[in-house]
Amino acid sequence: MNEPRETEPDGQAGLDTSAAWRAFDAVANRAVEAIRIVEDVLRFMLDDRTLSSEAKQLRHDLSAAVASAGRERAVLARDVAGDVGTDLVAARSLGRRTASDLLAANAARGGQAIRSLGEIAAMVAPAQAAAFDPLRYRLYAIERNAALAIRSRGRLEGVGMCVLVDGRESEAAFGRLVASLLEAGVRMIQLRDKALPTPELLSRARQAVAIARPFRAIVIVNDRVDVALAAAADGTHVGETDLPTRDARRLLGPDRLLGRTAHSMEELRAAVADGADYLGVGPCFESPTKAFGSFADRAFLPEAAKATSLPVFAIGGITVDRLAELASLGFRRVAVASAVTSAADPAAAAATFLRRLSEKVPATKSG
Repeated sequence: MNEPRETEPDGQAGLDTSAAWRAFDAVANRAVEAIRIVEDVLRFMLDDRTLSSEAKQLRHDLSAAVASAGRERAVLARDVAGDVGTDLVAARSLGRRTASDLLAANAARGGQAIRSLGEIAAMVAPAQAAAFDPLRYRLYAIERNAALAIRSRGRLEGVGMCVLVDGRESEAAFGRLVASLLEAGVRMIQLRDKALPTPELLSRARQAVAIARPFRAIVIVNDRVDVALAAAADGTHVGETDLPTRDARRLLGPDRLLGRTAHSMEELRAAVADGADYLGVGPCFESPTKAFGSFADRAFLPEAAKATSLPVFAIGGITVDRLAELASLGFRRVAVASAVTSAADPAAAAATFLRRLSEKVPATKSG
């Protein structure tokens, strides 16, 4: 009596393990290629050291996962001549007119390929299949943060100075100050007043928003996400003792600006990962309006100025006389308080800052 023989499941006749390895090889190549293009966009088009480093590490980790699953077996199964899809062309492909287009197309291509790798690995190398999903999620995060950086740079284009203002002694005085600064050319105001009761702070924020709208200027509320939302301000700036960046982003939603103060590279990288739109880096110098427990390390300042494509503002004790030094460190934006608001003529002081910034800081594509 003949022994029963194994049969292929319905529809699987003629398919063997080598066919799955061929697919694994092709998809692995596609995934690595896509992530390399994402890395190149981040490195050469956005000049973003932090995100390009993350993309490079992701590419290396993906290659390691592929090797662990069986890269050599996949290469040996390769059959370029017999591939029926080498000459297939999509009827319509995503345009590549901008860096955003290139980023979106290849992030999508990479994410799809990594998902396919996990599915195929479940057939040929099941012990390694679970390694691929975390890599896909990391790619999603890189794409989101890169898209955020591109958008933030667009929204803050031409904004070289943010002036931090308190609530003044009255609404009338506050209104006059804000209006005079905007008329002088300031395009970003940050309301920072820890002494005003919440109802008065909200009233000042609403007043600033109303004054700023005709100028198309940005109004940011320091610390208080609730006040920013209630006043329909453009966003909030938070520091290390305020609401965590990730929670502030959840409350603000994707459309409002979120700034974050960074005193170290660790804080800077966390701010980028958690969804900040721009960064305040410092404190750089002593300030007459705020006592600092410590100052940013001098080695950190130029590193921070070059680490990300997000807009970066130097903060803490900024004066006109220090702009040249800050420019030499790589800073092209500053956040200013008393040097403007405590001047005899705040509007004139702001105009001087703006003029000197344009002289000391040449136009550049970086943040």
